[in-house]
This record gives sequence, C-alpha cells and structure tokens, in this order.
Amino acid sequence: MSPRLLLSSNIPKFKVPIVMAVDALIAAVSMMAAFQLRLEGQVVELMTVSHVLQSVIVAVIVQMTVFWFSGLYRGIWRFSSIPDLTRILVGTMLGVSATGLAIFLINRLENVPRSIFIIDWLLLVVGLGGVRFGYRVLRDSLKPSTGEKAIIVGAGRAGEQLFREFKNNPALNIGVVGFIDDEPALKGKYLHGVPVFGGIPRLPDVIRMTEASEILIAIPAIDNKRIRQIVDLCADLGVGVKRLPDLSSFVTGKVIATQLKSVSPEDLLGRPPVQLNRQAMAEMLAGKRVLVTGAGGSIGGELCRQIVAFQPASLILAEVTELFLYEIEREMAELAPRLPVTYLIHDVRNRKGVERIFRDHRPEVVFHAAAYKHVPLMEENPWQAIENNVGGTRNVASAAGSFGAERFVLVSTDKAVNPTNVMGATKRICEMVCTDLQSDFPETRYIAVRFGNVLGSTGSVIPLFQKQIESGGPVTVTHPDVRRYFMSIPEAVQLVMQAAAMGAGGEVFVLEMGDPVRIVDLAREMIALSGFIPDREIRIVFTGLRPGEKLYEELLTDAESTVATSHPGVRIARLSRNSVDFRDRLDSLLKTGAATSRKDLMEQLRGVVPEYGPAIEANRKRLRLIQ
Repeated sequence: MSPRLLLSSNIPKFKVPIVMAVDALIAAVSMMAAFQLRLEGQVVELMTVSHVLQSVIVAVIVQMTVFWFSGLYRGIWRFSSIPDLTRILVGTMLGVSATGLAIFLINRLENVPRSIFIIDWLLLVVGLGGVRFGYRVLRDSLKPSTGEKAIIVGAGRAGEQLFREFKNNPALNIGVVGFIDDEPALKGKYLHGVPVFGGIPRLPDVIRMTEASEILIAIPAIDNKRIRQIVDLCADLGVGVKRLPDLSSFVTGKVIATQLKSVSPEDLLGRPPVQLNRQAMAEMLAGKRVLVTGAGGSIGGELCRQIVAFQPASLILAEVTELFLYEIEREMAELAPRLPVTYLIHDVRNRKGVERIFRDHRPEVVFHAAAYKHVPLMEENPWQAIENNVGGTRNVASAAGSFGAERFVLVSTDKAVNPTNVMGATKRICEMVCTDLQSDFPETRYIAVRFGNVLGSTGSVIPLFQKQIESGGPVTVTHPDVRRYFMSIPEAVQLVMQAAAMGAGGEVFVLEMGDPVRIVDLAREMIALSGFIPDREIRIVFTGLRPGEKLYEELLTDAESTVATSHPGVRIARLSRNSVDFRDRLDSLLKTGAATSRKDLMEQLRGVVPEYGPAIEANRKRLRLIQ
C-alpha cells in the first residue's frame, strides 16, 4: 500500500485532529480502566502510579500510530458500517499487541499482568466502535424527514441496499417509511428501524397510514402478474410506481437508486424471457442472403436488428415508405457497419419489380412483413387491403419459389382466425397462398406465423393511450369487454425466427400469447402509472367497436387444433385444406379492381375464405358467452 493512500482520508482535514484526539482519550481511558478492572481498584497498593502512567503513555503513542496506518481515519462516521467495525477489530488487535511489545522492551512487563492487554483490547473495541456507531445513530435520528415518502416492496438485499442509499444520500430527497414483503416471517420485523408491514395485499392500507406518495419495487426478478397486482391495488390512491430492472438488465456495481425506472406497459404485459434454439436459427441465417419486406415497420425493423446478430452474407431491405427506409438505414449503419445491406424503395404489389429483386439479389431466406394492418382503415379501403396484402404476398411468395429461395416466412396475425374484418380475411388468404404454393415449389419451405398485438407497434393502443393521458384525457376505449393478446416486439420476432427455423414447409405456426388482457384494465393501469386516479382525474370513455373489430381475438378457429413443437412458445395449427377451386377464386378476387363495389368484394372474400363473417354477428355471439 502506498504512503499516499495510507495518508488519504475521507474525513475533512480540519476534523481529523479532533477525531484523533477523541481516539487518544479512549485509548488512555481504556488502558487505565484495564488496570482498575484487573487489579480491582488496588493500583496504588500493588504497583506505583508511575508504572500505570508509563503504560498509558506508551499505549496512547503506539496505538494511535497503529490506528493511523490501519485506516481508521479513512472512514466517515455518519456512514459507519461493518467494514468500519472490521478495521476497528484489526486495528485495536494490532495496537494492543504492539503496546504489549513496547512495554516489554521498556521494562520487561514488570508488575504488568498479561490479562491487562486482553481487557484493554475489549474496552478499545467498545469505545472506538461505540463512539462511531453512536454518532451515526444520533445523526440519523436527528435528521429531519424531508422529500417524498416511499414504501419499498421487497425487504431483501436489493430493498435493503436501496434503503441505505436513500438514507445516506439526502440529495435523492426520498424517505422510506415502510417495507412490504410477502415473506410471512418478516411481517412485524424492522429493517434499519423501518417496519415491514406485511404482504402486497396490505399496500393500500399502508399507503393511507403512512401517506406515502411512491411505491418502489425492489424485486429485480418480479413477474408481471405481481406488478399488475401492485398497480391495480394502488390505482385509486394517486401514487407513483417505480421498479428496479429485471436481473437480465440489472447493472451491478452502480448506485442502485439510479437504476429505478417507472413501471411501463411492457412491465405489466411482459412475459418470462423466451428460451431460443439459437443454433437452429444460426443454421438458417448465417452466411445467407436474407430479404425482409416491410423492413421499416415495427416487425420488419426488429427482424433486421435480430437477423444481423446471426451474420448473414447480406441483407436486402424492401420498404415502400421512404422515411421508414431512411430510418432503418441509419440504424443498420450503426448496428452492422460492415454487413452488405441493400436498401430498396419498393412496392410488393409490383410483380415485375419483385421478380427483378429476386433476379438481382437471389435471396435465400425471405421474411415477408409488408402488409396493411389497421383494421378500421382497411374496412374503408377493402380493395387496397386485398391488392397489397393478398396480391403482394402472392408476388413475393411466387418469386421466392421461382428463384429457388430456401425459406419464405409470412408474418400473419390472430385476426386471420374466424376473420370478421377485411384485414383478417386478407391475411387468412395469405396463409392459404403459402400452403398452396408449397406443392408447386417443394424445395422452398413456406411458413406462416400467427401472433396477436405487439406492444409499441405502429397503430398500437398503448401510444394512443399515452398521448391521451399526456393531454389530460379522456382515454378512449371501444368497449368494456374488449380483450386482446399482447406480446413485445422483440419477443414476437424471436419466436417468428424460431418458427421459421423449425418449419419443414406448409405449416402455419401459432405463437403462445399467454392470457388476453382487457383493454379497459390496461387503460386504468396506464392512467395510474402516470400518477392520476382513473375516472376521477382522467376519465375513460367508451366509443363503441369500430368497423370490423372483434371483442375477442382468437389464435385458432373452432375447427382447428394444434400440434406441440419442440419449443413451448410455438405450436402448429391443423388447418382445413384449400378448396379445389382456390386458385380460380383467388385469381378472380385479384382481378376485381378498385372499381368493384364493396358488396361484390365482400362476396368474393367469402368465396375464398368460407369462415369470414360480419363482425356484428361474431360480437353478439361473444357477448352472449361473456354474459
């Protein structure tokens, strides 16, 4: 250890002499008390006063020297803790040993009992430790309670560390008034003088009793169901809710308080991390030429981000919107600067243009994410949905087979099941196109993957709710009973790629979406997370189902069943075969054109997709089931 480090001190320089003077006094008193205790107050009778004074002087000089070099003056009294106690134990032991050696060298320990030094050591530990920890206790007890009152959920290691940081750093401006923990053995106990009130169900009562304004979740591995329970319990109390990140993103070695973040919709709706067979995905993508259509969209963009991790030979990104393509271009330049990437402004409805892309770039793996997805808009523009979704998919899928691509992966939707809207019907036809082409191009694996709503995607309900809350409300929900499946964009894309790697060709994979969520519950939770009280400070208004919307999305039709795969998050749907005249009906549908009446278009869609039916009737059936 360098002399410079030894001489360094966390105590301000003008206070060091005061601290040392206190310690010197403790050293002197301890040695004198040791003599008194050992000789039962008979010092004068059994030995001269000069021997005692000599021992005290030697003890003070030797012990203060040892204390200095042992680092006792590098600690800060108001933060005294176990490491400080350890330094006291080591320093006093060395100091007392050195004192005994010095006295032996001076007078051969004449008239000085050996047990004096053991008693002296014990008294020094009590004196030095008591002064330091007593100062901390006194300072903490006299410290005024200022700032926000917070309740920490989780009385474990993370919660205790979080409490310490708030206690030791007044600048954080938060005072902890209680702990909540589901462990029964902790109820009624105290952690650093702060009570543990009990489990999560007690939160509302504790908030009212302590007048806390913030809930801090200090359980890094907490699941989304418990987070939703906490948010729901606190929804009517106007308190903020923050949490530590999960263990996968928890940064150790940093101030834990800085890692607190506001609870987000993703935290409420998120699921356990997906376990992936990355080896199979690497075999599918590594060293391959990969085409992504709709590359600037929510799903297409995330596909690009995850594909580059598997080191493809090149990436071809097709997108019809210039701005979206520009944004993904900038992102790819930072994410994979050395990867050959081609950026194409292209409309998949242009069949000859699609064939030119395949002829020029020869993609081996194709992810087809380009589609119109907004249900009400597609109800108003049915031909555009048919032309883009169905026609575009047939163009890309046919070219994939004609030019020898290894895999064609269609990004589908739960709205393709028992479709009640134009968008869902067109996506069901896209699935049928893939199964139909599989027989024409057996060397190409045609795979479709269905999943529900993704968090944060373009047109998602969550960004809409956030804007409405920021503007003071009201928050608009279509119907009190409407339910939807939710999945994060990264998770959805991971499972799409997993299914693509597993597919042998001709399958429609269904992603495990968990439990559906009532949209009105999500709205209330988002209002509460923003610090407002639902229905009092921000109203929720029901606007009625929009054209083509269902109350409840399904992942499989009544006539379908699923087959398990090697991955628990992915299943294979058993689908009815396409009709014998499927291609004739499909050709007829795509030749109708924009001038065709809506009624005729709907009839043509029903001719291709027999399960396609009006949303109104489907919702009536669903309401009867709910009631």
